[in-house]
Amino acid sequence: MLNGLGYDTMLLLAASLLIAGAATGFFAGIFGVGGGIIIVPVLYELFRAFNISEEVRMPLAIGTSLAIIVPTSIRSFRAHLQKGVVDSALLKAWAVPVILGVIAGSFVARFAPPALFKTLFAGIAALTCLRLLFAKDNWVLKSEMPKGFWLNIYGFIIGLLSSLMGIGGGQLCNVYMMLYRRPIHQAVATSSGLGVLISIPGALGYIYAGWPKMDLLPPLSLGFVSLLGVALFIPTSMLAVPYGVKLAHRLPKRKLEVAFGCFLLIVVLRFLWTTLV
Repeated sequence: MLNGLGYDTMLLLAASLLIAGAATGFFAGIFGVGGGIIIVPVLYELFRAFNISEEVRMPLAIGTSLAIIVPTSIRSFRAHLQKGVVDSALLKAWAVPVILGVIAGSFVARFAPPALFKTLFAGIAALTCLRLLFAKDNWVLKSEMPKGFWLNIYGFIIGLLSSLMGIGGGQLCNVYMMLYRRPIHQAVATSSGLGVLISIPGALGYIYAGWPKMDLLPPLSLGFVSLLGVALFIPTSMLAVPYGVKLAHRLPKRKLEVAFGCFLLIVVLRFLWTTLV
């Protein structure tokens, strides 16, 4: 027995996490997201099964998600970069404000109640889903992105919200770029690079945020990062990323948008169900 669970149950959970890791890597390659939108609900259920305190359950899932996203995002970004469609100029412009937003989010995570994390996660994912499923080509702001102050502000917001949701910023970046008439394939590829900027400082920030609550956290945790969760997710997710990237570049624009929207809808409904039940 470990934390009240039999070893057969532990093996089943481990196998489930390995399968979820493969799904995470596959979707990371298709949609340019680090996979946090899948990882967070799965880890939340795992920690609930282990009877982890409600006070730390959601931030632990988010911090672990950010740590898992690090290698997945790096591999996804490198694969998309080879396709030549990454907007490197935008990534350079966002580097500092995004990282500052992640740092701010990590500081908030140290003191925020669990309800804040749940509300942001479900709400933003749902809005992104609606935009992808029902938006039309004329749903745009301008043909050119803003520069300077407003570009930096949006980068800061992406970093802040992503760190509080445990995501790599992919869906936020996708919506933003498509509102300025950027092709979906370029948005997906650029989002994968954004995941690298968010996940590394985000994981470190959640280690810091969770350090005062180590007495409530499970064994093999560094602050709000579960080393067990990281170890089980990363291997299969890394193997699956290239297959997702190949599929992404074969799909037409609208099919990719609808697929991403349906994917988010399923995740939001599942997350709300596991939160309410």
